[in-house]
Amino acid sequence: MSFSEKSRKSWIEETFSKRECVKFIPSSRDLHRCVPVCQVCQNLIRCCCGRLMGEHSWLESLPPISVYPGPGQDVEEDWSIKLHTKASPTNAYGTIDFQDTATRVCRAKYVRVAVDSKPELLLQLMLREWQMERPKLLLIVQGGSENFTLPPKVKQAFSKGLITAALSTGAWILTDGINTGVSKYVGDAVKTFGSHDLRKRNTVGITPWGVIDNNTDLIGKDLFRPYQPVGNPLSKKACLNGFHSHFLLVDDGTMGKHGCQQGFRRKLEKHIQLQKIHPRLNQGVPMVCVVVEGGPAIVSTVLDYVSSVPPVPVFVFEGSGRAADLLAFLHKQTAVDKHLDADIKEDFLVRIGDVFGVETEEASWLYSLLLQCMDYRHSITIFDSESEDQMSPDAAILTTTLKGTKASPAEQLSMALAWDRADIAQKDILVYGQHWQVGSLEQAMLDALVMDRVSFVKLLIDNSMTMSRFLTVDRLEELYNTPQGQTDRFLRHLVEDAKQTSLPIGYRLSLIDMGLVIEYLIGGAYRSTYTRKHFRAAYRTKHKDGRRESSTSLSKQRQGLKSKKSRSLQDLHFFRTAQPYKCKEQNTSPGSSREMTLTPGLGDAPLLIPFNFNDLFVWAVLQQRQQMALFLWQHGEEALACATVACKLYRSMAFEARQSNMDDNIAERLKAYSLEFGQLAVDLLDCAFRQNEQMAMKLLTSEMEAWSHFTCLQMAVSSCHRPFVSHSCTQTLLTDLWTGPLNMRKNSFLKIILSLLVPPAILLLEFKSKAEMCHVPQSHEAMLFGLDSVKSVPAHDHKDSQDAERGLSFHEKCPGPVSETLSCMMAQCLSWITKLYEFYTAPVVKFWFHTMSYLAFLMLFSYVVLVKMEDHPSVQEWLVIAYILSTAVEKTREVGAGSGVSAGEAKPEAEDLVLRVLEHIRFHCHPPIPGCTDTALASRSLPDSRTYQLLPGHYLLVHQGDGSVGCQSACWPLPHHDH
Repeated sequence: MSFSEKSRKSWIEETFSKRECVKFIPSSRDLHRCVPVCQVCQNLIRCCCGRLMGEHSWLESLPPISVYPGPGQDVEEDWSIKLHTKASPTNAYGTIDFQDTATRVCRAKYVRVAVDSKPELLLQLMLREWQMERPKLLLIVQGGSENFTLPPKVKQAFSKGLITAALSTGAWILTDGINTGVSKYVGDAVKTFGSHDLRKRNTVGITPWGVIDNNTDLIGKDLFRPYQPVGNPLSKKACLNGFHSHFLLVDDGTMGKHGCQQGFRRKLEKHIQLQKIHPRLNQGVPMVCVVVEGGPAIVSTVLDYVSSVPPVPVFVFEGSGRAADLLAFLHKQTAVDKHLDADIKEDFLVRIGDVFGVETEEASWLYSLLLQCMDYRHSITIFDSESEDQMSPDAAILTTTLKGTKASPAEQLSMALAWDRADIAQKDILVYGQHWQVGSLEQAMLDALVMDRVSFVKLLIDNSMTMSRFLTVDRLEELYNTPQGQTDRFLRHLVEDAKQTSLPIGYRLSLIDMGLVIEYLIGGAYRSTYTRKHFRAAYRTKHKDGRRESSTSLSKQRQGLKSKKSRSLQDLHFFRTAQPYKCKEQNTSPGSSREMTLTPGLGDAPLLIPFNFNDLFVWAVLQQRQQMALFLWQHGEEALACATVACKLYRSMAFEARQSNMDDNIAERLKAYSLEFGQLAVDLLDCAFRQNEQMAMKLLTSEMEAWSHFTCLQMAVSSCHRPFVSHSCTQTLLTDLWTGPLNMRKNSFLKIILSLLVPPAILLLEFKSKAEMCHVPQSHEAMLFGLDSVKSVPAHDHKDSQDAERGLSFHEKCPGPVSETLSCMMAQCLSWITKLYEFYTAPVVKFWFHTMSYLAFLMLFSYVVLVKMEDHPSVQEWLVIAYILSTAVEKTREVGAGSGVSAGEAKPEAEDLVLRVLEHIRFHCHPPIPGCTDTALASRSLPDSRTYQLLPGHYLLVHQGDGSVGCQSACWPLPHHDH
């Protein structure tokens, strides 16, 4: 037995007690005068506690010699718990294993406690020892204790409504726990609609110890006791219901007497009501009393609930019988006038007497109690399961809870938020005309994000919650510093890895720390917004001055984070992107002005909503809140970019989890999240490619300003997302990147070799139009080379741009005479200088030029080595030396350029993008093909995507897809990275 188990046992025994009668007071006034008391008397005369004389424990006193009072003794002495019982440590607690539930495992925790036990200790027992979840709602079921029959519709509504309300809100259900009456119907509801998870079955039975059949079988410390809930039908005692999860067996020292649990139960309910519904919320645990059938005592119980402060709402199932039907009838009759007509009152009194079997005097007393209940009719809800206009029973129960507590709209929203019932909030709280205090909805949004209530975040956004005003630096940091167990520890571990230092205890994470984590996970040249110079300066200034205002949105602080003003607008927003920027003419029309306003990056006004959603999206990913991340991904912009970023972040986090020797489930879960977002990216790309091929390829190569000017293709390659790279859209783009502006379909290598050998043949080659090249990224040199021509080309109207996107060449649209200006000349016919530049800068031409040069170098080097050398170096030797020196200089330049370029500004050129993509495929995605020599070309057919080795260090990629994706039959040889 472990130390914790021993301490738990000792705590239960030291804290809770039982009660036993220590003085025999005969319940019958017909005294027996035997002296001493004979054996017959011991088996016939019962004490006021309900036990026989022989069933008493005489450990501290001797048994009475006579039951007849001696001289001076009071014959009318009344038995009381305080005077005639003695408390001792409890001797019954453990686990009950119910034997008649073959369909599922039904076990329940139990403990025998004294009737005067403190409610705070009982709650501590349930939360700490029994590991029950904190209640967010208390469903108190009151009704008849004897067996009765419910109509089928009422039984269905009660069973489904009660369990659905409990499971959806995390509520506790309190009953009498016996296997008769309304408690039995609760057990049947748990059996039919309840969860098989024992931790989610928070159904607590508060049962008198003295009425339990065979309660002596439960005596023992920390027992695992089988229990048969089938009692003797002739016995007045009751059995425990097998579908309750926990039992508090209330002991007041009596045997076979009901009612001692009512006061005990009411004290426990009031104490639970004082607890917080959630650690983040100040709202107490709401309660609702559900009434089904019931006797005369239920009327007093209902009056006690509705007249208490604060009032406890009562939910009555009409049609269940007796007290419930009387309450429903009187509630409807007194809707207009409190007093009944004389004839109706007389009939109602007769009905009370018939229902309860009481005399006229007691019926009048019950009638007065019912009228007092109607004084609090706003706290009583009648549910008619026969009516077609009624809402679902679970929604009706929760609505009654909200309306009956007289809470403010903010408090009602907090309750609905804790229950995670957005439908209740939408129908009853967030309604037109509701008055809200300043900041209450913003606090609700923050609570919804922290508590991971996706439905509430959606509901608040639909009700005009503006993210640009809600999200501030303080709130975003509060989200990152929310304690979340293992996820929080893993995030702090990532911060320690990113900062290369240990975090002190109680360290508060900052946005700069999160920026370092994002850069650490994405890697490469990625530069987070939170780590840039302007953001750091603004962040530190606000911390230093202490003037951070909660209304200042995070997006407003990013006004200073734009690129330097010295760069032109063209270089700023479309540098090395798919579509070169073309200045638009100023138009004063409303449509034109709106288009300029909505264009991202134009003007000084920052784009608010996407940045905010991106920030929350990254927070959800780093916090491993997949459903929240999916929701923010759906409502944000740049869907393809966000999907690839999430795929990369999750993949890196899974790698870090494996490297840190954390739980394997964490790494597997993160990997599954990465695959899910990766599949979303592929599906989105496929949908875009089917609608517009050129625009889809633009999505792949357009720079994302919010993501450090990375492209979706770069992000997918860095995350080794194989399905994304092997998609037809990506493969088509790689073909265009590889061939560049050359438009050659057949015998391309022969034409390129001929053009390299005979340069004038370049003028005879066919080049692609600007419309066909609009989706291909431009290199820095190409941008500078065509800068003047781009600036001089006049802006075209909207129709022209649409024609260009549909693939029409420029000269097909403008068949007029050749203009004398250079811009029109470049638009209609490429000059020979441009053709030469575009030919020699094409990646495929570079590859063949390098190959031919290398072969020429090998032949020349072999000639120099094999032929006798002269005293002075020959021309061939000088050429070999020049080739070797130029290669060494180029390698030195690459090393120096790679170390000197800033991490935030290093951007690969168009041909480097191809090489990086295929380089990752070579090293990470596809295995080398066995049986291929360095100089042999593999010609066999392979499924899907494979790599082929042509020359040492040169590979090509072949993708063969099915009919839905398309067939890619072209092969792309890869040159070295330096070319």
